[in-house]
Amino acid sequence: MMRVRPFRLAFLIACLLGPTLPAAALTAVPPGNSHAEQPGVPAASARRTAAMKVTFERKYEKIRDLIAGNAELRGKIDKAARAYGIDAIHIVAALVGEHTYNVDALDRLQTYYVKALSYLSSGVEFAHDGESITDFVARPEFSACRDSGSDETLWSCRETVFDRAFRGKTVGGRSYPDDRFGAVFFQPFYAGQTFGLGQINPLTALGVSDTVHRVSGYPELSADKAPEVYQAIMDPDRSLAYMAATIKGAISAYRDIAGMDISGNPGITATLYNVGSARARASALAAENRRRAAAGEPPKLPEENYYGWLANDKLDELQAAIR
Repeated sequence: MMRVRPFRLAFLIACLLGPTLPAAALTAVPPGNSHAEQPGVPAASARRTAAMKVTFERKYEKIRDLIAGNAELRGKIDKAARAYGIDAIHIVAALVGEHTYNVDALDRLQTYYVKALSYLSSGVEFAHDGESITDFVARPEFSACRDSGSDETLWSCRETVFDRAFRGKTVGGRSYPDDRFGAVFFQPFYAGQTFGLGQINPLTALGVSDTVHRVSGYPELSADKAPEVYQAIMDPDRSLAYMAATIKGAISAYRDIAGMDISGNPGITATLYNVGSARARASALAAENRRRAAAGEPPKLPEENYYGWLANDKLDELQAAIR
């Protein structure tokens, strides 16, 4: 799952204030696309697809047909959705987006299980230039993050500190690239890493580890045990749990922070699954709508990107695929 540099200041304000809006104050985001035509697809996605000698339409059909033709997979999707209190279409929308614009779907679930086991003996670790992530986040600059109430706020706080104090700087004789926290410390194999059925990156998995442990009972993940993180996100069963937890978190963030009910629009939840940082984006939207309200303007609703647009555009087909 691709992550974009978030609105960090807005996120910190949201964490400190912890606003929760009453149900009566919620604005329901209507179903369907707000854009008449699909927003532009990133050039990198087009290049990957061309290199595979396939088309977006063919990749879409492959993941749609995999879901429609595999009762075991549909059962797993439904189980994960029920466990986290979301509609299964939200998971399907994210799966379709990832395997249309990111990677091609594998033909059999068993392939994912085999790959998951292979990571346990990989010996990989999360580090940069010889400094492990565990040692890095033990630095005093991260002391404010220690009392975070959840894995999501903990890792988001650490990402904020990295952006502010380390990104593109030399600290204590060490130079840090002008790049995302996840790219610097959590991509030991190659750039743009997302894995498994849900195309989850390690940092995203760490951010919902406590939720997945509480709801699904899977062991909590630790950044100093990278092979176990990779095994978890490659395993189809666990991957779906991490997907559902991430989507549920986005729905909750927009409800509690921005006063928006996005649960009826899988294109929006798919967009947030794609771009990440749901709490920061919800907080930024809430700030924008406070400004608009003060100016007598109507509120701004969240909008789908190219990835979410596809899910809404193909919604009837996708609903049929999981029935």
